[in-house]
Amino acid sequence: MQDQLHTVIPHISKLQSFLGIHKIEQQVHQCQRYIDDLENDHRIKEFTIKMEENNEVEKIIKTLGSLGKLTVVKTDMDLKKETGVSREAQVESQEQLNINNMTINIEKKIKINIRKAISDMICLMDGRLIIVEWFDKVNQLTPDGKLLKKLPIPGEAFSVTQINQNTIAITYPSEKAIKIFNMENETVTEVITLDKQCFGLSSSDDSFVVGLDNDEIRIIDLEGNTLKSIQVECASYLYHLVYCNDRVIYSDWDGDAVYCVDQSGKQIWQYKQDLSGPRGLCTDTYGYIIVADEGSHRIIVISKDGKESKVLLSDGLEYPRCICLKQNEFSGFICDNYGENLSKFNLSSG
Repeated sequence: MQDQLHTVIPHISKLQSFLGIHKIEQQVHQCQRYIDDLENDHRIKEFTIKMEENNEVEKIIKTLGSLGKLTVVKTDMDLKKETGVSREAQVESQEQLNINNMTINIEKKIKINIRKAISDMICLMDGRLIIVEWFDKVNQLTPDGKLLKKLPIPGEAFSVTQINQNTIAITYPSEKAIKIFNMENETVTEVITLDKQCFGLSSSDDSFVVGLDNDEIRIIDLEGNTLKSIQVECASYLYHLVYCNDRVIYSDWDGDAVYCVDQSGKQIWQYKQDLSGPRGLCTDTYGYIIVADEGSHRIIVISKDGKESKVLLSDGLEYPRCICLKQNEFSGFICDNYGENLSKFNLSSG
């Protein structure tokens, strides 16, 4: 794959090479997961085989000569893996991907007519959408944005994240709780109770990042045990955040800012340039942060170091509240704050 990459890149466009590298990374990731599984498989051993004669074959040995000794020594095998291809592909792609060349194209506008204020939206692994009404119901939509049904979860929902193929988690600020919901069985399988109002929610690596009130971001495991507590300053409640590469990015609607902190609580960067009520946000495969700036009716992309930005969309939107990307893809949806319109979009890099 590495040889093919170096051969192809000089002869294709930046967009084609960008998409090609993304596919290669996915393949490498699958191979790496396979190797990881092998490391945990006790059947993977290294064998040294030797032979030792016995009395029953003494006559044969005299005829054939000595066969030596046969012993079997079994030791655990340290299966080493090198993920340099993935790292190199990502570095090379980032060199080619310039934030100034990024564009967004609205493919389709869909009337959803939820007609209630929206607090959160995610795109599930299978392409379906989950849209949460502000302190109210949880809606499930088709990959094309058609309303399927309201999920039978009691309470006043706020934010949602996906744990695995069939399981989502939703915050319920009034109950100070996170509810784990199995979409296949349509049942709440677990309730995690917290000591503060919980708003924004994101998940990664078998853990949650949850925004508590306006001053704490807490990392917890799937059973609710606290792993880390990050103290932050935010002019508004911690409504929207994402957990990516051991960093938490969150928007401050009242403070007109987007912040990035590490797990120790150290602020890595802050972005306040021309923001007016930033709300929902998401990250793409390469760490760019895409923000729905509700007050200015714009979609803005910020580089992962917070130093660069670009307005991706400023026409045809009215109060964009939430934005999400399909998993490992460069397409997604924007939802307005009234729950009336859904815009399906595509991202490109040139």
